[in-house]
Amino acid sequence: MSLFTFAYCADYDAKIANLASLSPEKWSFSSSNDNTILKNYIEHTFLKIEEENKIFEDNGRYALFNTGLYSTFYEAIFGYFVPNKNPNRQTWYFDGFYTSYQLGMMGIVDYPPRANYFKNPEALVFDTNCDIFPQYKHIFNDPDNFLRIPESIRNSAHKTVLFDGAIKRTKHMIDANYKTAVPQYFKGRIQLLIPICLVNENKPDLALVVSKNEAGNQYFGHTCLSLDMAYNNARLIARPDSAWLYP
Repeated sequence: MSLFTFAYCADYDAKIANLASLSPEKWSFSSSNDNTILKNYIEHTFLKIEEENKIFEDNGRYALFNTGLYSTFYEAIFGYFVPNKNPNRQTWYFDGFYTSYQLGMMGIVDYPPRANYFKNPEALVFDTNCDIFPQYKHIFNDPDNFLRIPESIRNSAHKTVLFDGAIKRTKHMIDANYKTAVPQYFKGRIQLLIPICLVNENKPDLALVVSKNEAGNQYFGHTCLSLDMAYNNARLIARPDSAWLYP
């Protein structure tokens, strides 16, 4: 169930802007100020919270969900709902985002847990003992994937060789700094995002999504994402602490 199905969300952009002020970081791409990253984060976080049955409802008086975000004073931030007075709309009305301190001042002291995206912390770190096998049939034949590749590489007769060389360099980057591989959550499992530098060896052009096979002894490179798409996906788990993936 989406946030907008669960509750009537009046003045949503203003409430998102308020959340951005409570938990300040770069929530928009480039020079924009539309909080696109934050909206994506909240809406997907709510879906995961609802899936895990972690929306707290207090006998119809109010409802809460844990955003997983913190204020500058490391107070947890929650989405707060009150009963909708309009009987022709959703049961709940989305009142806004509040810190645990603000909710405590309202007499609320029981808080729901945040979303849990992983059970095995090892899944968050790239295993450098494993090789990467890119699925070129999908990367080159799928129109969406193919168009994310720089035009000069798409038109090259040697694009497979260039990709192989970029992946080899990426493995060296991961060896030097394990934070190069950034986790994302997709369809119930953790995958890793790794930079692919095709035009300039020091500037990523896209992110390759990799995940381990069932035997756990190699990675498959399934698909390519733009850097904006990769950041959106990665931010669901945590703000990426990476030198290459940023808004």
